[in-house]
Amino acid sequence: MIPAPSGATRLYVIVGDPIAQVRSPAGVSTEFAARGHDGMLVPVQVSVADLPDFLSVATRLKNLDGIVVTIPHKFACYQACASATERSHFLSTANLMRRRADGAWHGDMVDGLGFVGAARAKGIDPRGMRALLVGAGGAGSAIALALVEAGVAEIAIHDSAAPRRDTLIRQLNGLGKGRARVGTADPSGFDFVANATPAGMRDGDELPVDVTRLAPSAYCGCVITRPEISPFIAEARKLGCVTATGTDMYQQHQSIMVDFLLGADGR
Repeated sequence: MIPAPSGATRLYVIVGDPIAQVRSPAGVSTEFAARGHDGMLVPVQVSVADLPDFLSVATRLKNLDGIVVTIPHKFACYQACASATERSHFLSTANLMRRRADGAWHGDMVDGLGFVGAARAKGIDPRGMRALLVGAGGAGSAIALALVEAGVAEIAIHDSAAPRRDTLIRQLNGLGKGRARVGTADPSGFDFVANATPAGMRDGDELPVDVTRLAPSAYCGCVITRPEISPFIAEARKLGCVTATGTDMYQQHQSIMVDFLLGADGR
């Protein structure tokens, strides 16, 4: 149960556009209470055009201790951080911002940890697999890094924004931990298929991959939390694929998020 806020309650916000799909406010606020922390996470919808003004005001709010970042603000919010974790710097993105003692922001990017954690919770170890990732944005780049760190043999990345895709591929290949290359919407031959795009949030969206070419043995994961079961995941389940939803992903990284926001992560 989430306690009623008081004047002493510490404030945290999750910022995005759109924002109605997020699941974090209740879960994070409940975990704050379970840890004995008087804090509350609330959603705020802010457009790309208004984000600079929002961050300027947020920095001046004395009882605002943290920001959770969702689409489409992860790259811009990284730029607003005075410091960040190594993985956040590598990706130039942030989905978490924590107030430092000097009032500035410290960032991290944990989407990839949640995505890979959801796969492992389903009994899937990415090590040695051939992975196809659709989407090289903020969440996609974090998932790509987490998959490479988890030991995939190969990762193919499909994104219509070729410069962003190619930059990520070069960065990943520079790690020397597995081959990254350009992918397509054809999932043939892949053991692990990940959708890190909003495709499926709106009626009429095209599927992120050609599901007719999915192998029933392939694992399929998706970042979308609303609808609960995205069209991609629904089609993959019809084939018998092991799947994980965006909610599964969120459940895996909720405690990671709270650790960071409370400064209990050691980073």
